[in-house]
Amino acid sequence: MSNEIIQNLLEALAVSPENVPLRLQVAGMLMAEKKYEEAIVQYQDVLQRSYGNAKAQAGLAAGYYFQQKYSAAIIVYEQMQNNMALGDQVLYIKCLIKENSLELAMSNYQQVLALHPGFADEEIDLQLRLPSGNEISDDDFDFGESDDEYLMEKPSLRFSDVGGMEKVKEEISMKIIQPLKNPELYKAFGKKSGGGILLYGPPGCGKTFIAKATAGEIDAKFITIGLHDILEMWVGNSEKNLHEIFELARRNKPCVLFFDEVDAMGASRSDLKQSAMRHVINQFLAELDGVSSNNEGVLILAATNAPWSVDAAFRRPGRFDRIIFVAPPDETARINMIQSLLKSKPVGEVDVKKIASVTDGYSGADLNAVIDIAVEEKLRESMSKGSIQVLTTKDLQAAVKQHRPTTSEWFASARNYALYSNESGLYDDILKYLKIKK
Repeated sequence: MSNEIIQNLLEALAVSPENVPLRLQVAGMLMAEKKYEEAIVQYQDVLQRSYGNAKAQAGLAAGYYFQQKYSAAIIVYEQMQNNMALGDQVLYIKCLIKENSLELAMSNYQQVLALHPGFADEEIDLQLRLPSGNEISDDDFDFGESDDEYLMEKPSLRFSDVGGMEKVKEEISMKIIQPLKNPELYKAFGKKSGGGILLYGPPGCGKTFIAKATAGEIDAKFITIGLHDILEMWVGNSEKNLHEIFELARRNKPCVLFFDEVDAMGASRSDLKQSAMRHVINQFLAELDGVSSNNEGVLILAATNAPWSVDAAFRRPGRFDRIIFVAPPDETARINMIQSLLKSKPVGEVDVKKIASVTDGYSGADLNAVIDIAVEEKLRESMSKGSIQVLTTKDLQAAVKQHRPTTSEWFASARNYALYSNESGLYDDILKYLKIKK
């Protein structure tokens, strides 16, 4: 019967094509009959005649959703961002989940929960790991001994294991290590142990390695945290996760707390608009300040490849007030790295110094890639000849030609910031490394 009614209404529309209310009614009936493609045509027709029609937009997006055209649905939902009913918001969040935009899905779901505290959706809750019914117990966030062991390690690395990076090691020593070794001296000058250092530079240059070595140097526990560790546990409770991580460090001091890719967490708050990440950033700043807890003995290191994306509030005194440039390894460091990478491999005559001299600007990761390329080539040769063929200088030189330094792209961007957005002199070390005079 409904199909007959729809057909009659379509005939009426043929006579009166400008009748928007009638067309919306037909589209709604087609949706109810799961004739999504036909409904989409009607909604599109309405939007051509009545631009921005909220009912047509909602219907069109829903039609796309049920056809599993999630990207198309997201585009429509974003156009009606400030004019979505609860049902529209739910479908929008589900589309984001399907497209793996989990951070944005979390942010929008938090807004839904703020406006509708009792709301729950089993499908969304399952994906975002929030218990159905929006009930979260404190037990869900209990960092017991097993969690402590999972999150923490005690590195055996020392500064002596880090090739080069003398300036970096010296600054870390003065800021972090010496206050613990000479507490009375620092106390006489009114200096406390603790505080933060932000390490920045191109990827693959050893920022995480030096952070671990710092913990090893003072025989401290080491906790490394990425943005996903905070956000992916439970939606709506990222701030609590962050607080618990700091509390874990405070319970185990001296402790080095290392935040990798902190630019993802410390992005400019003005760029985030109403994103839930703003609340996480504010919580992070409060933890750095030790507003409700004592951070003495908690040594905070962070690494970023994009310091220009980090909110200026992070760089205030008492937070990450020491910014250190971690450059690609110098020639001495490259010699040490290449020697270390060649250990336990079949090696013949290799002029390590010669290879180090032609790899200026190569990161540690780049040098590893060079060795891997040379090894793969030797494996092929060994299998072909039926015996182990040793690595030579010529093999490594050929590998260097195949692998260009990945730091080049980073320095292209960094150079512009150092030249044109460097009023405070924050990026002077980049200019010095590039041998550019201001």
